[in-house]
Formats: sequence, C-alpha cells, structure tokens
Amino acid sequence: MPSDQEIDRDFLKKAAESRSVSFRDPLSQSDSSGERLSRQLYKSSRQRSPALYTPEQRRRRDESPWTLVQGILAPVQFAVFLISLVLVLRYLLTGDGFAAATVSVVIKTLCLYAIMITGSIWEKRVFGHYLFVPAFFWEDVFSMLVLALHTAYLFALAFGWLTPHQQLYLALAAYAAYAINAAQFLIKLRMARLQSRDPRPDETSEMIGSVP
Repeated sequence: MPSDQEIDRDFLKKAAESRSVSFRDPLSQSDSSGERLSRQLYKSSRQRSPALYTPEQRRRRDESPWTLVQGILAPVQFAVFLISLVLVLRYLLTGDGFAAATVSVVIKTLCLYAIMITGSIWEKRVFGHYLFVPAFFWEDVFSMLVLALHTAYLFALAFGWLTPHQQLYLALAAYAAYAINAAQFLIKLRMARLQSRDPRPDETSEMIGSVP
C-alpha cells in the first residue's frame, strides 16, 4: 500500500501535468486558428481580384509577336522619358537648351503614339477588343489623358499657342500623367506574374478540363 508521501508526490505530479497542458493548449489552438484565418484571408483576396487572363488569353499573349513589341517599346519609351525630363528641367531652370528639350519631347510623343497603336493591336489579339478591355480598363482610360496631354503639346508647339516655358510646363504635366500610367501597368504586370506562378482554382480546373 503506497505511503502518504508517495500519494502526495503522485498528486503534485498530475497537477503539474494538467497545468502545463492547460497552458499549452490555448497557444496551440490560437496558432492553428491564426493559420486558418490567414488561409481564409488569402483565399478571399484571390477571389475578390479577378484573374487578368484566362488560360486561352494567356496562350494568345505568349504566342503573339506584339507581346515582344510591347516589351521592347515600353523600356525604350521610359529611357526617352528620363532623358527628355532632364533636358526639360534643364531649360526651365537655366534657360538653356530649348531646342534639345523640344526635340526630346517630340520624340517622346512619337514613342507614345507607337506604343499606343501597337498596344491596341496587342489587346485585340489577346482579348478581342482594341481598347478598354476589362483587365486594363482604367489603365486605358488614363492612357487617353496621357495621349491628350502629349497631343496638346504638339499642337501648342506647331501653332505657337504658348510661350516656350508654358509649352514645357505642359510637357511636364504630360510626363507626370505618363509616370502614373506607367506605374499602373507595372502593377498589372506584377499581378500577372504572381497569378501565373499561383493560378487560381477556377483557372486550374479550366486547364485540367481542357486537357484531352
């Protein structure tokens, strides 16, 4: 028959084990609950943001030569923009180099026209519409403002509507709009890359269903 001391030791040991379990369980439960909440938030965020491309549109995008054209023209236009921005600011700050600044803005505008025309062809090949497809609707809307400001500069230059300083301030306004529009497209480009690495469940099922 166990002694009173042995009974006391067993009682204290069991009490300590029960306390340790009671302290551990809430933490483990909260960790698992946090993981479930994170997964639910991730899934809900993916459901709220529609996919930019269907599998068929992604295939047409990858096969279209206009995708490569856009990939070349976009960095070229951005390089011209940076050079022109320096020349325009130089004239506005020092009064020197008006001709160089003017030529650079004209070249930048021509690059914009080129990427707008080829971009609309690209949207037609991939989405079936020349402009304002749902995936890039607001980017195209803002592109119209960018195009309007650049065109207004050309008209002001051709007809002498503004002073040289005012013309280049108009060019700066066009450049500010262009920078915002470029950021819009960069965000969509990053979104497309993320979605291509982690396809949505509905896209995955569609791709599986299309396999003969």
